[in-house]
Amino acid sequence: MGQQETVATSLADTVREGIGAALAAVDADLARRYPGDPGTRQPVHTVYVPGDVFAADTLRSWGEAALAALDEHAPDAGALAAVLGIPDELAGPVHERVRAKLEREPVEDLRIDFEDGYGPRPDAEEDAAAARAAALVAAAYENGTAAPYMGIRMKCMEAAVRDRGIRTLDIFLTGLMEAGGLPDGLVLTLPKVTYAEQVTAMVRLLEEFEKARGLESGRIGFEIQIETTQSILGADGRATVARMIEAAEGRATSLHYGTFDYSASCGVSAAYQASDHPAADHAKAVMQVAAAGTGVRVSDGSTNVLPVGPTAQVHDAWRLHYGLTRRALARAYYQGWDMHPGHLPTRYAAVYAFYREGLEKAAARLAAYVAKAGGDVMDEPATAKALSGYLLRGLDCGAVDTDEVARLTGLTRADLDALAGRPAHTA
Repeated sequence: MGQQETVATSLADTVREGIGAALAAVDADLARRYPGDPGTRQPVHTVYVPGDVFAADTLRSWGEAALAALDEHAPDAGALAAVLGIPDELAGPVHERVRAKLEREPVEDLRIDFEDGYGPRPDAEEDAAAARAAALVAAAYENGTAAPYMGIRMKCMEAAVRDRGIRTLDIFLTGLMEAGGLPDGLVLTLPKVTYAEQVTAMVRLLEEFEKARGLESGRIGFEIQIETTQSILGADGRATVARMIEAAEGRATSLHYGTFDYSASCGVSAAYQASDHPAADHAKAVMQVAAAGTGVRVSDGSTNVLPVGPTAQVHDAWRLHYGLTRRALARAYYQGWDMHPGHLPTRYAAVYAFYREGLEKAAARLAAYVAKAGGDVMDEPATAKALSGYLLRGLDCGAVDTDEVARLTGLTRADLDALAGRPAHTA
């Protein structure tokens, strides 16, 4: 090419510089508030186990119970596909991967519950349970039997239980430190948050613990559980959940929707308290918009319909759970709660079918975008980002393999991370 031609302009350089200076604070605020996806793996679910029930073999026993349910009520690919309506071409791969997952890593995220699932106990009893939980979690990470993510749900910051929640958290974190330090997969859940000031209190609490134990500032993050109407819409008419994310000062890792507490706070009768109720959809939509771009993930809640009893009853519960999980995935809620081992087969069946059924089309669209080859859909950078994110989530949960994604797209994991706007991959 020859020398660049000079084009005519009318504005002086000082105009551009002045606008840049005027927006410098906005640029910095955007970068601080909306850093984008952290690039870490998001678990597909969270399993809650009461503090007095959690044991060294909990993860293995959940996997064994889930496999037993699968073998009894859907022993082969055709049976599972018939129950759930999985297309024939996906039946084999989905069933095979579900079984492998239940054998290898049945639980991706475990929360030892000291809140509703545990209830009020004598202080000495809860002290002992919190110390025991820390010892078991530390041992699991030490011997390689831990879930990728593990932690506790403490009692909330409301006056009646605040001191008990703080003490349990202190005992648990101190126990981990005494056993060798905080594991990378540590996750804490703060429930029943109604005011942003309660989030600020949690931040101050964690800051003090970090100082007391010589940890790097900001080392400990936490989840915010959205279970009250006040956490969605405050008395001032503003979206409280957005204020909560800000109050967390970068420590918030995710927002978890509490199906039954939130529904009850809206006055929904017990028979209709479900994650697909319009009240639930509204709350999660507000959570989703508030969290978008902040790096804070959103999790759906649970169903209380358990897959137990005769096969016909189990199949009904499985179809419900599968449908709710697929519905959540389509709405970009990539995580949810599982309350019973029998939910694990349908959790993974729904997740694997979701990512496998769209694999080839998503890969083709992304490959065409990268090659600028066109096709029957003209994608933009934002869509390429979404396509990459879809493939990355499929890789993280085991729905698809690195080799098949590379074969279909010609891209590496690092390429997908870059297109998705993520930092270099970390587990």
